[in-house]
Amino acid sequence: QVQLVESGGGLVQAGGSLRLSCAASGRTFSRYVMGWFRQAPGKEREFVASITRSGGSAYYADSVKGRFTISRDNAKNTMYLQMNSLKPEDTAVYYCAAEWPSPGRYDFWGQGTQVTVSS
Repeated sequence: QVQLVESGGGLVQAGGSLRLSCAASGRTFSRYVMGWFRQAPGKEREFVASITRSGGSAYYADSVKGRFTISRDNAKNTMYLQMNSLKPEDTAVYYCAAEWPSPGRYDFWGQGTQVTVSS
C-alpha cells in the first residue's frame, strides 16, 4: 500500500494562491493514478482533480478548471495542487488519494489539509 501526507494548506484571502503537496511513501508512487478531493463543512466529499501515472494527462472538476493545476514529480514521490484565484467557496479540507484497485476507486487517502479562503 501507499501512505500519503498532505501539506500546504492555510488561510488566504480571496484571489490569492496556495500550493498543496502530497508526499507518498511505501509502494512505487508512479504506479498510481492520483487525485485531489475536498470536503466542505456540511457537504459531501467531491472530486477536484486527477492525474495519470506519468503526469501526461490531468482532469478537473468544472468548478476549478482554469484556476487549479495538478502535477506530480515521480522522482520525488510527490503530487501538487497549485490553486490560484481562490474563492471563499474553495474553503474545505483537501485530501489526496491514490486510485486502487480499480479505475475510479480510491482506497488510499491522506489525513487532509485545511484550506480557508476569506472574503
